[in-house]
Amino acid sequence: MTDIKIKCLGGMVGSALGDAIGELAFQYRNKEDICIQLDRLKELRYTDDTAMSIGLAESLVKKGILDQQDLGETFRYNYEREPWRGYASGPPTIFSMVKQSGITYAEAARGLFGGTGSLGNGAAMRIVPVGLFFHDSSDLYEKACMSAAVTHAHPVGKDGAAVQARAVSLVVKLDPNEAFSSRAFMDTLIDFSRTPEIEEKMRLIQKLINAQSPPSLAAEQLGQTVAVHESMPFALFSFLRHPKSFEDCLFCATLNGGDRDTLGAMACAISGAYLGIESISQSWRMKLENRSYIEDLALKLSEIKPID
Repeated sequence: MTDIKIKCLGGMVGSALGDAIGELAFQYRNKEDICIQLDRLKELRYTDDTAMSIGLAESLVKKGILDQQDLGETFRYNYEREPWRGYASGPPTIFSMVKQSGITYAEAARGLFGGTGSLGNGAAMRIVPVGLFFHDSSDLYEKACMSAAVTHAHPVGKDGAAVQARAVSLVVKLDPNEAFSSRAFMDTLIDFSRTPEIEEKMRLIQKLINAQSPPSLAAEQLGQTVAVHESMPFALFSFLRHPKSFEDCLFCATLNGGDRDTLGAMACAISGAYLGIESISQSWRMKLENRSYIEDLALKLSEIKPID
């Protein structure tokens, strides 16, 4: 098995497990209690975070490109099959608008929140397939924004998703057995960001990591809301705090408040894509809902070449 396959499997499965275990963290607020539940449970069920990540991977595998309309249709189909996954109000509203009026998904997304579009973390939480599939693309930013714009039209919403995708694309190319430079990693993300809100948080992450700040302080300073610039940065911090341990990254992301399942999905997408599938507990992997299908999508993302 080639490195890219191991990385794609790690990114997709890692994100799904971060989501599923993060959901447990809403009820069980410490590592010991969560681990007891992980031993007891026969299946780890994911939320809309992973359902939408699956939809994004399905569309990329099917089309070989980022096709916004197909992506929106895939999201809508999956939502209508499983509306109970925990979707926020935005996507169903967009699906309804498209169905009723015949406008595009991007047009519908631009109409939310008084015409500003959403700056929530919903585009970033699902973006891992874009970072994996387009990890060598020079126009990754544009691809990530196209993916985000189906539901998140606000510049900050798109920028946050693009930076998360870039983080995934960076670690895909790194050897986890070599020294990891958090400074080089963050310098790249600072340069990649295009909105003041995201760039400011990228610089703050670097300061917090350099100062070896405790996660509780970092969560407070970086933000703990569902806005992407107040959640995705702490997911990045969690990865940088524990770059060599998937488990420690996961619990850092999910046990410090905020949108726990989405923080887990974002942090563990990066950790899994960096460390690879073999770094993730096999007992957790075997309990993941729809594991075989998620792994199949991950392998296809590693094998199919994007169409120029």
